[in-house]
Amino acid sequence: MSRVRVLVGTKKGGFILTSDGKRNKWEVSGPHFAGWEIYHMKGSPVDPDRIYASQTSGWFGQLLQASTDGGKTWFQPGVAAGQDAAPSFPNRPPSRFAYDTSDESGKPLTTHQWYDGTQHPWEFKRVWHIEPSPVDAKTVYAGVEDAAIFKSTDGGEHWHELSGLRGHGTGPKWQPGAGGMCLHTIIVDPGNPDRIYIAISAAGAFRTDDGGKTWKPINKGLISQYIPDPDAETGHCVHHIAAHPLRPSTLFMQKHWHVMRSDNAGDNWSKVSGNLPTDFGFVIDVHAHEPETIYVVPIKSDSLHYPIDGALQVWRSRTGGNEWEALTRGLPQKDCYVNVLRDAMAIDRLDDCGIYFGTTGGQVYCSPDGGDSWNAIVHDLPAVLSVEVQTLQ
Repeated sequence: MSRVRVLVGTKKGGFILTSDGKRNKWEVSGPHFAGWEIYHMKGSPVDPDRIYASQTSGWFGQLLQASTDGGKTWFQPGVAAGQDAAPSFPNRPPSRFAYDTSDESGKPLTTHQWYDGTQHPWEFKRVWHIEPSPVDAKTVYAGVEDAAIFKSTDGGEHWHELSGLRGHGTGPKWQPGAGGMCLHTIIVDPGNPDRIYIAISAAGAFRTDDGGKTWKPINKGLISQYIPDPDAETGHCVHHIAAHPLRPSTLFMQKHWHVMRSDNAGDNWSKVSGNLPTDFGFVIDVHAHEPETIYVVPIKSDSLHYPIDGALQVWRSRTGGNEWEALTRGLPQKDCYVNVLRDAMAIDRLDDCGIYFGTTGGQVYCSPDGGDSWNAIVHDLPAVLSVEVQTLQ
């Protein structure tokens, strides 16, 4: 029988939740890296025993952890056994990592010019998102703050920056969102791994068609109230992007206000918020077997990050947007003031598709029936930063 493994990153460690295909009884492992912020944990779709974790501390900086036995044991790629832990990411020794901080003309790219005209040095702060390749077990990408993307082809032992992104002409004008200038979304086209989509808060969405050498802003059709130029290539606050692996050119976006859709790989976007009670939120995801079925979790506003009227609701569209229905069975409908962060929803691949999300109140919810009903797998974890799921045979 198939099993599922849910990877949960929290403010105080990582947790691994496992169940059989019925998904009604769960085993809990953790906390892994207790006391550390685990911004993101994600497993390889090619090698189910390979998992990566972004481990962050205000005291000790950024580390990358990996497991090759499904999370039973962990190690730091690039750090020899018995060697002191690396003080920051990328891992030591520094010679294993290449920083190309110049644009295509060779001009150093070490600062960002924000819209207020001030210059700010590029600073490595943390890894927000880890994206293992859908086609190669040893290839993995990392999205970091300040916004940049790194790639490893040997399981995290060595990294290099795909510097064409920051070398794009708009790079010096990117600005941070409220959570920082984070590269938080990476989508690799499984049919064409040279095509990669990324999203940055608050610069917008970008696409490469040549494996990261060059990048194109894909923000046409996005409307942002506070950008002086409505036709600006960048400056849009994108919260998350999702795509079905069988239709990677159809993208769904949860933006800072508005749910958006593109059917041409991001070249143009249209609004599909429809009858949502509010179209502000952070997460968006796509059903495993129904490419037109999408899920969002609306919250009250950009200043009030909690459910409307204290009622936690997931909203589902079976038509790719515009027509939405509230999914509430099993979710608290009063006095609930949690948030669901941008990487805190995931979808399993079982026949009865399972939907998962975690909250800043420490709950992880599961719907084993595509969203029709929900139950809390765990209560009272630290605030949940990310949720990912692996479907295991």
